[in-house]
Amino acid sequence: MTALLDVAGSWFLELAETLGRGAMLVRSTAFWLFRARIEWRQTLIQMVRIGVDSFPVTAATSLFTGMVLALETGSSFRSLFNEPLFTGTIVSFAIVKELGPVMTALVVAGRAGASVAAEIGTMQVTEQIDALYTLGTDPVRYLVIPRVLAFILVLPFLVVISDFSGILGGYLVARVKYQIPPSVFWHDIIDTMRVRHFMHGYIKAYVFAVAVSLICCYKGVTARGGAEGVGKSTTQAVVLSMVAIFVLDYLATAVLVALGIT
Repeated sequence: MTALLDVAGSWFLELAETLGRGAMLVRSTAFWLFRARIEWRQTLIQMVRIGVDSFPVTAATSLFTGMVLALETGSSFRSLFNEPLFTGTIVSFAIVKELGPVMTALVVAGRAGASVAAEIGTMQVTEQIDALYTLGTDPVRYLVIPRVLAFILVLPFLVVISDFSGILGGYLVARVKYQIPPSVFWHDIIDTMRVRHFMHGYIKAYVFAVAVSLICCYKGVTARGGAEGVGKSTTQAVVLSMVAIFVLDYLATAVLVALGIT
């Protein structure tokens, strides 16, 4: 019984310490974001690494997601009604409202988020962050703020590109596999899609950007134990980011539906 209490107590203490450090990082990030001069050169570098370098994989992922979705949708409606009805509508709504932002955030978290956590974690275990303190430079302002800003600025653009790629993939399958005329496919989208439907997914991109960037930066600055510790922190950053994306997706959807943005 004593051993069980020791394990539970250690777990709660570790959780409390993690939450406390995370809250301090969020507070420090918010402080420097609005009070300090932004390192725009570092921000642009991170925008290229996070956004431009992630473009091919996000576009390809969304393209094939739209293709699969159109294939399944057309097959289901053909078996039910002998016609692949509403393929364009279903593909566009699924991509724009859910699959586009979620899949993009997952891909960026796995590619760019892991890179951010590993880079900052390596600086932490090699005492480069301590050197920044010695030089009078706050690591949050110099390291965290540019990466958070880069995520916030580029992830929504990647989501828009993913939306177009996913719908294009659905169109290719609808045209080649089911011989749906282009006018029918695109008019299904134009007639039913509204700005609020697009904003439903677009707003989520900002939520995911803040969450992924802070989680990856936090796991980087708290890395311990040399190369092995950096590897563990990077893995934890990616896993926590993915879990956070799904949790925040539900919460953001609930809030947006309550506000009528659906």
